[in-house]
Amino acid sequence: MTPMVNWNEIHTVLLDMDGTLLDLYFDNYFWQHYVTEHYARRNNTSFAEAEVFLKARFAREQGTLNWYCVDYWTDELGLDIAAMKYEIRHLIRPRETTIAFLDTLKRHHAQVLLVTNAHRRSLELKMEETGLGEYFDALVSSHDLHKPKEDPSFWGELAKSHPFDPARTLLIDDSLPVLHSAQRHGIRWLLSIAKPDSRGMPRDTAPFAALHTFDDIMPIPACTA
Repeated sequence: MTPMVNWNEIHTVLLDMDGTLLDLYFDNYFWQHYVTEHYARRNNTSFAEAEVFLKARFAREQGTLNWYCVDYWTDELGLDIAAMKYEIRHLIRPRETTIAFLDTLKRHHAQVLLVTNAHRRSLELKMEETGLGEYFDALVSSHDLHKPKEDPSFWGELAKSHPFDPARTLLIDDSLPVLHSAQRHGIRWLLSIAKPDSRGMPRDTAPFAALHTFDDIMPIPACTA
């Protein structure tokens, strides 16, 4: 079987957070159920009516920085989004084999960056809850660069502060629009996640190969760069 990556040709590893390193169940439950329940209660409406309204409202911002912004949704919905995430933080969990994979990367690769669209407040909560921050050379939020990862120019902005060679870079991300964006920038090695939400169904990620667990691309030899 042809390997998904050639580790000898990879110098930099860029890793998404939600749905890639962490189980997307937390985020799906939070936005689809927890926020809907609180919004319905606050506005004295039914869950079903709140769900219809919120789905349409979220869809208008999908793929933009607003979609990922805690402060934006706090203002728009009249709910303390950051505090609500903290209330159910016990649901934040790494995906299967995440820690073993990160530990191996830390020992063998030159540059490992967490690159997420998550707002800084969400990022900090999840690193506090999981302890994964210690495995990275840097934690980058797209809000720091003022554009989402779906924007192909994001990757050039990222390279200004954390230089990398696209031809020798691996990006693992559960978002297909993000992977297409990185591909347009010239990032060579691109992998998706077959099942970002542990309670969801496997997805078709074509044209990108998908990992079931990080064991699919182990072991990792020492970096030769």
